[in-house]
Amino acid sequence: MKRVLIGAVAALALGTGAALADGYPSKEIQGVIQWGAGGSTDTVMRSVTPHAEKTLGGTVVMQNMTGGVGAIALNSVASKPADGYTLLMGAENPLLYKVMGLGQKDYSDFTPVDILARGTAVLVARPGVPFDDYKSMIAYIKAHPDEVRFGATGPGGLPSVVTAMMDSVEGKLPVISVPYDGDGPALTALQGGAIDVMPAVLGAALESIRAGKMKPLAVFEEKPNPLLPKVPAVVSFNEDYAKYLPWGPFFGVFVKKGTPEDIVTKLSDAYKAGAESPDFQKLMDGRGYTIMNISGPEAEDFLSKWQSNTTWLLQDAGLTKASPEKFGIPKPGN
Repeated sequence: MKRVLIGAVAALALGTGAALADGYPSKEIQGVIQWGAGGSTDTVMRSVTPHAEKTLGGTVVMQNMTGGVGAIALNSVASKPADGYTLLMGAENPLLYKVMGLGQKDYSDFTPVDILARGTAVLVARPGVPFDDYKSMIAYIKAHPDEVRFGATGPGGLPSVVTAMMDSVEGKLPVISVPYDGDGPALTALQGGAIDVMPAVLGAALESIRAGKMKPLAVFEEKPNPLLPKVPAVVSFNEDYAKYLPWGPFFGVFVKKGTPEDIVTKLSDAYKAGAESPDFQKLMDGRGYTIMNISGPEAEDFLSKWQSNTTWLLQDAGLTKASPEKFGIPKPGN
Protein backbone atom coordinates (compact mmCIF):
# COMPACT_ATOMS: atom_id res chain seq x y z
CA MET A 1 0.00 0.00 0.00
CA LYS A 2 2.88 2.34 0.85
CA ARG A 3 4.43 1.78 -2.60
CA VAL A 4 1.09 2.50 -4.28
CA LEU A 5 0.75 5.81 -2.39
CA ILE A 6 4.30 6.89 -3.24
CA GLY A 7 3.73 6.01 -6.88
CA ALA A 8 0.50 8.00 -6.95
CA VAL A 9 2.19 11.05 -5.43
CA ALA A 10 5.05 10.81 -7.94
CA ALA A 11 2.62 10.53 -10.84
CA LEU A 12 0.71 13.54 -9.53
CA ALA A 13 3.94 15.58 -9.28
CA LEU A 14 4.98 14.65 -12.81
CA GLY A 15 1.60 15.65 -14.17
CA THR A 16 1.37 18.96 -12.32
CA GLY A 17 3.00 21.04 -15.08
CA ALA A 18 0.65 19.77 -17.76
CA ALA A 19 -2.31 20.19 -15.43
CA LEU A 20 -1.39 23.84 -14.86
CA ALA A 21 -1.73 24.67 -18.54
CA ASP A 22 -4.71 22.37 -19.09
CA GLY A 23 -6.70 24.21 -16.44
CA TYR A 24 -5.36 27.65 -17.23
CA PRO A 25 -6.94 30.12 -17.11
CA SER A 26 -9.52 29.11 -14.53
CA LYS A 27 -10.22 32.71 -13.50
CA GLU A 28 -9.81 36.25 -14.75
CA ILE A 29 -6.28 37.39 -15.58
CA GLN A 30 -5.22 40.86 -14.45
CA GLY A 31 -3.38 42.97 -17.03
CA VAL A 32 -1.51 45.88 -15.44
CA ILE A 33 -0.71 48.66 -17.94
CA GLN A 34 2.28 50.77 -16.90
CA TRP A 35 0.98 54.05 -18.27
CA GLY A 36 -2.18 56.12 -18.23
CA ALA A 37 -5.25 55.83 -20.44
CA GLY A 38 -4.88 57.19 -23.96
CA GLY A 39 -1.11 56.74 -24.22
CA SER A 40 0.68 54.54 -26.71
CA THR A 41 1.17 51.55 -24.38
CA ASP A 42 -2.49 51.68 -23.41
CA THR A 43 -3.56 51.77 -27.07
CA VAL A 44 -1.40 48.80 -28.04
CA MET A 45 -2.49 46.61 -25.13
CA ARG A 46 -6.18 47.33 -25.43
CA SER A 47 -5.98 46.61 -29.16
CA VAL A 48 -4.16 43.27 -29.08
CA THR A 49 -5.60 41.72 -25.93
CA PRO A 50 -9.17 41.05 -27.18
CA HIS A 51 -7.66 39.05 -30.05
CA ALA A 52 -5.36 37.17 -27.65
CA GLU A 53 -8.31 36.30 -25.41
CA LYS A 54 -9.92 34.31 -28.24
CA THR A 55 -6.94 31.94 -28.41
CA LEU A 56 -6.37 31.92 -24.66
CA GLY A 57 -9.96 31.05 -23.84
CA GLY A 58 -10.05 33.44 -20.92
CA THR A 59 -10.59 37.05 -19.91
CA VAL A 60 -7.87 39.63 -19.29
CA VAL A 61 -9.11 42.55 -17.18
CA MET A 62 -6.86 45.53 -17.83
CA GLN A 63 -6.13 48.41 -15.48
CA ASN A 64 -3.89 51.43 -15.77
CA MET A 65 -1.37 51.85 -12.95
CA THR A 66 0.71 55.01 -13.31
CA GLY A 67 3.61 56.52 -11.42
CA GLY A 68 7.35 56.14 -11.01
CA VAL A 69 7.96 56.01 -14.79
CA GLY A 70 6.13 52.69 -14.75
CA ALA A 71 7.96 51.34 -11.69
CA ILE A 72 4.83 51.25 -9.53
CA ALA A 73 3.12 48.90 -11.98
CA LEU A 74 6.24 46.74 -12.36
CA ASN A 75 6.73 46.39 -8.60
CA SER A 76 3.06 45.61 -8.13
CA VAL A 77 3.20 42.72 -10.61
CA ALA A 78 6.52 41.55 -9.16
CA SER A 79 4.85 41.25 -5.74
CA LYS A 80 2.17 38.88 -7.05
CA PRO A 81 2.48 35.08 -7.36
CA ALA A 82 4.25 33.74 -10.46
CA ASP A 83 1.15 31.92 -11.62
CA GLY A 84 0.26 33.66 -14.90
CA TYR A 85 -2.71 35.51 -13.46
CA THR A 86 -1.04 38.92 -13.40
CA LEU A 87 0.48 40.31 -16.58
CA LEU A 88 2.71 43.35 -16.85
CA MET A 89 1.83 45.31 -19.97
CA GLY A 90 4.73 47.64 -20.46
CA ALA A 91 7.12 49.55 -22.60
CA GLU A 92 10.88 50.01 -22.64
CA ASN A 93 11.31 52.00 -19.43
CA PRO A 94 12.11 49.20 -16.93
CA LEU A 95 15.34 48.44 -18.78
CA LEU A 96 16.60 51.82 -17.56
CA TYR A 97 15.48 51.65 -13.93
CA LYS A 98 18.77 50.46 -12.43
CA VAL A 99 20.98 53.06 -14.07
CA MET A 100 18.44 55.81 -13.43
CA GLY A 101 18.13 54.94 -9.75
CA LEU A 102 14.43 54.11 -10.07
CA GLY A 103 14.63 50.62 -8.61
CA GLN A 104 16.51 47.35 -8.48
CA LYS A 105 14.05 45.40 -10.61
CA ASP A 106 13.75 45.40 -14.39
CA TYR A 107 12.73 42.95 -17.09
CA SER A 108 15.40 40.52 -15.89
CA ASP A 109 12.88 39.74 -13.13
CA PHE A 110 10.25 38.86 -15.75
CA THR A 111 9.75 36.51 -18.66
CA PRO A 112 8.70 38.13 -21.96
CA VAL A 113 5.41 36.71 -23.16
CA ASP A 114 5.59 38.69 -26.40
CA ILE A 115 7.42 41.80 -27.60
CA LEU A 116 4.60 43.03 -29.79
CA ALA A 117 5.81 46.07 -31.69
CA ARG A 118 8.20 48.98 -31.73
CA GLY A 119 7.55 52.59 -32.52
CA THR A 120 9.24 55.55 -34.15
CA ALA A 121 10.15 58.62 -32.12
CA VAL A 122 8.97 61.94 -33.51
CA LEU A 123 9.59 65.49 -32.33
CA VAL A 124 6.38 67.54 -32.34
CA ALA A 125 5.58 71.14 -31.45
CA ARG A 126 2.47 73.18 -30.83
CA PRO A 127 1.36 75.07 -33.95
CA GLY A 128 2.18 78.54 -32.59
CA VAL A 129 5.92 78.09 -31.97
CA PRO A 130 8.24 80.30 -34.08
CA PHE A 131 10.01 77.38 -35.80
CA ASP A 132 8.91 74.79 -38.32
CA ASP A 133 11.60 72.13 -38.34
CA TYR A 134 14.40 70.68 -36.25
CA LYS A 135 17.12 73.00 -37.56
CA SER A 136 15.17 76.17 -36.87
CA MET A 137 14.15 74.84 -33.44
CA ILE A 138 17.80 74.29 -32.44
CA ALA A 139 18.68 77.80 -33.61
CA TYR A 140 15.76 79.30 -31.67
CA ILE A 141 16.64 77.41 -28.47
CA LYS A 142 20.25 78.62 -28.60
CA ALA A 143 19.11 82.20 -29.23
CA HIS A 144 16.47 82.03 -26.47
CA PRO A 145 17.92 79.94 -23.62
CA ASP A 146 15.57 78.60 -20.93
CA GLU A 147 12.48 79.68 -22.85
CA VAL A 148 11.31 76.63 -24.81
CA ARG A 149 9.32 74.16 -22.70
CA PHE A 150 9.93 70.47 -23.45
CA GLY A 151 7.43 67.85 -22.32
CA ALA A 152 8.84 64.93 -20.35
CA THR A 153 7.55 61.74 -18.74
CA GLY A 154 10.26 61.37 -16.12
CA PRO A 155 13.78 59.91 -16.12
CA GLY A 156 14.03 56.96 -18.48
CA GLY A 157 10.89 57.82 -20.43
CA LEU A 158 11.04 58.17 -24.22
CA PRO A 159 11.32 61.97 -24.04
CA SER A 160 14.34 61.73 -21.72
CA VAL A 161 16.14 59.31 -24.04
CA VAL A 162 15.43 61.40 -27.14
CA THR A 163 16.44 64.57 -25.30
CA ALA A 164 19.66 62.84 -24.16
CA MET A 165 20.32 61.90 -27.76
CA MET A 166 19.81 65.54 -28.79
CA ASP A 167 22.08 66.80 -26.01
CA SER A 168 24.75 64.32 -27.03
CA VAL A 169 24.64 65.44 -30.66
CA GLU A 170 23.98 69.17 -30.25
CA GLY A 171 25.49 69.88 -26.84
CA LYS A 172 23.37 70.48 -23.75
CA LEU A 173 20.24 72.33 -24.87
CA PRO A 174 19.01 75.14 -22.55
CA VAL A 175 15.33 74.16 -22.37
CA ILE A 176 12.77 73.87 -19.56
CA SER A 177 11.69 70.28 -18.84
CA VAL A 178 8.04 69.92 -17.79
CA PRO A 179 7.12 66.43 -16.46
CA TYR A 180 3.85 64.59 -17.12
CA ASP A 181 2.55 61.19 -16.11
CA GLY A 182 2.66 59.60 -19.56
CA ASP A 183 2.74 60.73 -23.16
CA GLY A 184 -1.07 60.99 -23.37
CA PRO A 185 -1.30 63.82 -20.79
CA ALA A 186 1.85 65.45 -22.19
CA LEU A 187 0.51 65.55 -25.74
CA THR A 188 -2.77 66.98 -24.45
CA ALA A 189 -0.78 69.68 -22.67
CA LEU A 190 1.12 70.41 -25.88
CA GLN A 191 -2.12 70.99 -27.77
CA GLY A 192 -3.32 73.25 -24.97
CA GLY A 193 -0.19 75.39 -25.11
CA ALA A 194 1.22 74.39 -21.71
CA ILE A 195 4.41 73.13 -23.37
CA ASP A 196 6.08 73.90 -26.70
CA VAL A 197 7.85 70.73 -27.85
CA MET A 198 7.43 67.04 -27.10
CA PRO A 199 9.45 63.98 -28.13
CA ALA A 200 6.82 61.27 -28.56
CA VAL A 201 6.14 57.96 -30.20
CA LEU A 202 4.66 58.52 -33.65
CA GLY A 203 1.67 56.30 -32.95
CA ALA A 204 0.47 58.51 -30.10
CA ALA A 205 0.91 61.76 -32.02
CA LEU A 206 -0.09 60.80 -35.56
CA GLU A 207 -3.79 61.64 -35.48
CA SER A 208 -3.16 65.04 -33.92
CA ILE A 209 -0.47 65.75 -36.51
CA ARG A 210 -2.90 64.87 -39.28
CA ALA A 211 -5.54 67.09 -37.69
CA GLY A 212 -3.12 70.03 -37.57
CA LYS A 213 -3.16 70.19 -33.77
CA MET A 214 0.62 69.81 -33.59
CA LYS A 215 3.40 70.07 -36.14
CA PRO A 216 6.14 67.49 -36.66
CA LEU A 217 9.72 68.76 -36.69
CA ALA A 218 11.61 65.52 -37.41
CA VAL A 219 11.42 61.74 -37.11
CA PHE A 220 14.24 59.95 -35.31
CA GLU A 221 14.99 57.56 -38.13
CA GLU A 222 17.55 57.24 -40.90
CA LYS A 223 14.94 58.05 -43.53
CA PRO A 224 11.42 59.55 -43.54
CA ASN A 225 8.54 57.48 -42.25
CA PRO A 226 6.00 56.39 -44.90
CA LEU A 227 3.16 57.82 -42.81
CA LEU A 228 4.86 61.25 -42.72
CA PRO A 229 6.80 61.27 -45.98
CA LYS A 230 7.33 65.05 -45.96
CA VAL A 231 8.77 65.15 -42.44
CA PRO A 232 12.58 64.97 -42.59
CA ALA A 233 14.57 62.29 -40.83
CA VAL A 234 16.72 63.81 -38.10
CA VAL A 235 19.93 62.63 -39.82
CA SER A 236 19.19 65.09 -42.63
CA PHE A 237 19.79 67.88 -40.10
CA ASN A 238 22.72 66.29 -38.28
CA GLU A 239 24.28 63.06 -39.50
CA ASP A 240 25.81 62.42 -36.07
CA TYR A 241 22.45 60.87 -35.12
CA ALA A 242 23.22 57.88 -37.34
CA LYS A 243 25.27 56.20 -34.60
CA TYR A 244 22.16 55.94 -32.41
CA LEU A 245 19.72 54.78 -35.07
CA PRO A 246 17.57 52.82 -35.54
CA TRP A 247 16.12 53.40 -32.09
CA GLY A 248 12.60 53.40 -30.77
CA PRO A 249 10.31 52.45 -27.93
CA PHE A 250 8.72 49.02 -27.76
CA PHE A 251 5.69 47.40 -26.21
CA GLY A 252 5.52 43.99 -24.58
CA VAL A 253 3.62 41.65 -22.29
CA PHE A 254 5.50 40.04 -19.39
CA VAL A 255 4.96 37.65 -16.50
CA LYS A 256 6.93 37.30 -13.29
CA LYS A 257 9.96 35.03 -13.62
CA GLY A 258 9.18 31.60 -12.23
CA THR A 259 5.80 31.36 -13.95
CA PRO A 260 5.41 27.73 -15.14
CA GLU A 261 6.83 27.31 -18.63
CA ASP A 262 3.68 25.75 -20.03
CA ILE A 263 1.62 28.73 -18.89
CA VAL A 264 4.14 31.13 -20.43
CA THR A 265 3.86 29.14 -23.67
CA LYS A 266 0.08 29.31 -23.59
CA LEU A 267 0.18 33.07 -23.06
CA SER A 268 2.82 33.52 -25.76
CA ASP A 269 0.77 31.53 -28.24
CA ALA A 270 -2.28 33.65 -27.44
CA TYR A 271 -0.50 37.00 -27.85
CA LYS A 272 1.30 35.78 -30.96
CA ALA A 273 -2.10 35.01 -32.48
CA GLY A 274 -3.36 38.40 -31.29
CA ALA A 275 -0.46 40.20 -32.95
CA GLU A 276 -1.13 38.30 -36.17
CA SER A 277 -4.74 39.47 -36.24
CA PRO A 278 -5.40 41.52 -39.40
CA ASP A 279 -7.30 44.11 -37.35
CA PHE A 280 -4.40 44.61 -34.97
CA GLN A 281 -1.83 44.73 -37.76
CA LYS A 282 -3.90 47.27 -39.67
CA LEU A 283 -4.14 49.45 -36.57
CA MET A 284 -0.41 49.21 -35.91
CA ASP A 285 0.52 49.97 -39.52
CA GLY A 286 -1.82 52.94 -39.53
CA ARG A 287 -0.20 54.36 -36.40
CA GLY A 288 3.37 53.93 -37.53
CA TYR A 289 4.31 50.91 -35.41
CA THR A 290 6.45 48.04 -36.68
CA ILE A 291 5.14 44.61 -35.71
CA MET A 292 7.78 42.45 -33.95
CA ASN A 293 5.79 39.61 -32.36
CA ILE A 294 8.76 37.82 -30.77
CA SER A 295 9.12 35.70 -27.63
CA GLY A 296 11.57 33.27 -26.03
CA PRO A 297 15.33 33.66 -26.70
CA GLU A 298 14.70 36.10 -29.56
CA ALA A 299 12.84 38.44 -27.21
CA GLU A 300 15.50 38.06 -24.50
CA ASP A 301 18.22 38.96 -27.00
CA PHE A 302 16.29 42.00 -28.19
CA LEU A 303 15.83 43.23 -24.60
CA SER A 304 19.52 42.78 -23.84
CA LYS A 305 20.67 44.73 -26.90
CA TRP A 306 18.15 47.54 -26.34
CA GLN A 307 19.23 47.91 -22.71
CA SER A 308 22.91 48.03 -23.65
CA ASN A 309 22.47 50.66 -26.36
CA THR A 310 20.15 52.94 -24.42
CA THR A 311 21.70 52.84 -20.96
CA TRP A 312 25.12 53.69 -22.35
CA LEU A 313 23.61 56.54 -24.37
CA LEU A 314 22.20 57.98 -21.15
CA GLN A 315 25.46 57.32 -19.33
CA ASP A 316 27.45 59.19 -21.97
CA ALA A 317 24.96 62.06 -21.75
CA GLY A 318 25.54 62.28 -18.00
CA LEU A 319 21.94 61.39 -17.13
CA THR A 320 22.42 58.17 -15.20
CA LYS A 321 22.78 57.84 -11.45
CA ALA A 322 24.92 54.73 -11.79
CA SER A 323 27.04 53.33 -14.60
CA PRO A 324 25.56 50.44 -16.60
CA GLU A 325 28.83 48.67 -15.89
CA LYS A 326 27.85 48.39 -12.22
CA PHE A 327 24.94 46.15 -13.22
CA GLY A 328 26.84 44.09 -15.74
CA ILE A 329 25.30 45.84 -18.75
CA PRO A 330 27.90 45.64 -21.53
CA LYS A 331 28.85 48.65 -23.58
CA PRO A 332 27.81 48.37 -27.26
CA GLY A 333 30.66 47.02 -29.35
CA ASN A 334 32.42 45.35 -26.41
